[in-house]
Amino acid sequence: MTTATEKTMPRLKERYRNEIAAQLREQHSYGNPMQVPRLVKIVVNMGVGEAARDAKLIDGAVRDLATITGQKPQVRRATKSIAQFKLREGMPIGAKVTLRGDRMWEFMDRLLSIALPRIRDFRGLDGRKLDGHGNYTFGLTEQSVFHEIDQDRIDRQRGMDITVVTTATTDDEGRALLKLLGFPFKEN
Repeated sequence: MTTATEKTMPRLKERYRNEIAAQLREQHSYGNPMQVPRLVKIVVNMGVGEAARDAKLIDGAVRDLATITGQKPQVRRATKSIAQFKLREGMPIGAKVTLRGDRMWEFMDRLLSIALPRIRDFRGLDGRKLDGHGNYTFGLTEQSVFHEIDQDRIDRQRGMDITVVTTATTDDEGRALLKLLGFPFKEN
């Protein structure tokens, strides 16, 4: 008899453990299984620069980010005052969420299988945008590509940056991991 508290493993995590880790180990001939690159965390950041003039805009960004990720976002505040942007120190200017563990794997699965294919005129992500340590950052121009967002309740289009942090030491290892996970990189 199974209990109600028994959890199932996210399908992308299961695929990583059963297939992808072995392929990476074979591809890069690692001696130790702990050398195989893996995901550490995913950071989803939504900058709301207009919140400096209208404080209500930050609430919409927080609501959207919470709906997309399933986790309460952290409101980011300005660290300095900048007169040209009418920005005071301590004003809310963005929201971010750091996903780890099973939530990270489930978000990655939804992103790759549902959200990215819904982007209009999508031709693939740029595979050259890794940071030198195997981490990858890309931007989305609108939050409506996620099916959790109700199209009728969107007050304005908001973009977001998504950073995928890996344990890979080089860009080639990070790119190989992301490609095997299913990232649709452009073929140059």
